[in-house]
Amino acid sequence: MSTFTELNLGPALLEGLKRQNIASPTPIQSLAIPEILKGADVIAQSHTGSGKTLAFLLPLFSKIDESLRQTQVLVLAPTHELAVQIAAQAKMLAQNSELPITHALIMGGASLDNQIKKLREKPHIVIGSAGRILELIKKKKITAHTIKTIVLDEADSLLDNTNSETVQDIVKSTLRDRQLCLFSASISDTTRELAKGLMKEPVTLTNDEGGEMNPNITHLYLQGERRDKFELLRKLIAAEEPKRALIFVNHNASMNEIAGKLEFHKRDLYIMRGNTKKSERQEAMEAFRSGKVKLLVSSDLTARGLDVPEISHVIHLDLPASPQEYLHRSGRTARGTAHGKSVAIIDQKQMSTLKKYQKAFGIDILQASLSHGELQVLAPVPKGPATKKTPVESKKPAAPKKLGAKKSRVFKK
Repeated sequence: MSTFTELNLGPALLEGLKRQNIASPTPIQSLAIPEILKGADVIAQSHTGSGKTLAFLLPLFSKIDESLRQTQVLVLAPTHELAVQIAAQAKMLAQNSELPITHALIMGGASLDNQIKKLREKPHIVIGSAGRILELIKKKKITAHTIKTIVLDEADSLLDNTNSETVQDIVKSTLRDRQLCLFSASISDTTRELAKGLMKEPVTLTNDEGGEMNPNITHLYLQGERRDKFELLRKLIAAEEPKRALIFVNHNASMNEIAGKLEFHKRDLYIMRGNTKKSERQEAMEAFRSGKVKLLVSSDLTARGLDVPEISHVIHLDLPASPQEYLHRSGRTARGTAHGKSVAIIDQKQMSTLKKYQKAFGIDILQASLSHGELQVLAPVPKGPATKKTPVESKKPAAPKKLGAKKSRVFKK
């Protein structure tokens, strides 16, 4: 693996990384930084938590001409939370490296007038949602012809049927010699083909270490009757006392019900869903990041790009619609070099869905049980043809293994 010095980053950026306690590049950073510095169009795929944000921000900071008061980089993100995180990292990098590189966060739902005022300062980097950015390009508040590089973060989401036309319009509004970089934990064939139509001989980069799924995640499942799911959730939280837990629920009505039951059991939490007001989403994320609350009940709104290093558990009370969504949900834990657990709470009918996830990513999803206030591992999902063999799959059952069981306690306000 390269060092940041070998990747030809300047002394200011090296000092900025040092102040952020980042000593060496991750595999995707080692792959992506040289290509972006060369000006190549890039399709980069790497598991969640692998350092993709710095993989594009570091070389772009190197390429930006600080002397020019003009927008040179666009970074598009599919969710408000991801855009906020990218902006926070850009701000931190600029401060720590003492480089006069400016940015503006441009999102739908916020004051258009305030955003236009920000853009009058000609920030070097504009970060935000595709819809609002295209609106401001059309209003000529963002000067498209000065943009040298466009980054699509979580590209498979940005180039899905909902956003694809808007994103393509943004790309086509810029000069033809601009650079286009795609980053995601999963990139479908459809996304790849669509992207190539917008790119010039793109370089495809894949972090093969651990494949698409972060290898630092332990995958578990708890099985019971559908009516018993909440009780399994309650016992799981009591047994593990997660540092932070993200609980995925598919339907709004179910979220309210689950939240109400958890609050009855003296658990502090917030709910995050698509129709949550922006101010409430900000409040929820601030409380979750700070540890004021340790439980976040969420729709798939937070499945992409949410980077809270302290998330120790992802809990699927409802299973996601596809293996790719399982990948993105599970990737909210085990950020960077940390380890985490992804726990699905299922009934018998959902076993076949788990087998699909297992086959898709070549992982073992281990059955667990809750006994005497402890989480115990029993055996994996019956393996599919693409899964790896483990000692637990032998004919003689392995002894149950305890995973980090703790005494139950109540978190009080």
